[in-house]
Amino acid sequence: MEDITTRPLEDLMGQLALFGADLVAIAVLTFGIYFPRHRRRDLVVAYLGLNVGVLAVAGALSSSSVGAGVGLGLFGVLSIIRLRSSEIAQHEVAYYFAALALGLLGGLGALGGVPAWLAPVLMAAIVLALYVGDHPRLYGRYRSQSIVLDVAITDERALTAHLEALLGARVRSMTVRRVDLVDDTTIVDVRYQLPRGTTAALAPVADLAPGAAPARELPAVRRGPSAPSAPARAATAPERAGARR
Repeated sequence: MEDITTRPLEDLMGQLALFGADLVAIAVLTFGIYFPRHRRRDLVVAYLGLNVGVLAVAGALSSSSVGAGVGLGLFGVLSIIRLRSSEIAQHEVAYYFAALALGLLGGLGALGGVPAWLAPVLMAAIVLALYVGDHPRLYGRYRSQSIVLDVAITDERALTAHLEALLGARVRSMTVRRVDLVDDTTIVDVRYQLPRGTTAALAPVADLAPGAAPARELPAVRRGPSAPSAPARAATAPERAGARR
């Protein structure tokens, strides 16, 4: 027969172990993966606050019979939250959901019928997925930009050649958003691949593709004689008055 006096203590120790596993996972995810790669301090606070807050709420609801249902509802509500103060990139959204999922696993992972090892394994899988998926060496030479050209180009081949000469890279795909024949502009979303050994997002003009025309040098601006400073004008005023006398 199961000892009812020791069972609550075992549950408490298991819950605390999951809390510790969640804190370790979010620390590795935030301080070991996200911040060294992206250096955005405001989202570090957001990820930590979100994870610990969800962990606390889920841990409080885990003892209730409706803990799992409320946890899934909490996940659905928080998943539609958008930060209005600044735009979040897609890879940052992935970290956002990872922090949310880690908190739910840490708070609700000790429900009855769930193996004790399952929640830590799932936490490690989430952290590993973000580490691999956001690694700089994984498609590190691929870029995506929205570019406004000061020329209207309607031919796709000519537009591709123009973009490759401008970016110094191979265009993989592009989507023309707008061609304005009146103002002579083209707005295009382009995805391109940089040459090997290139780390800059945009290649300098001197490193354009072979055969591309170099940039034209702007003519030097001719400047007239600079006006004398205020003390100099004050000093020469008596001399001009004496000369008129």
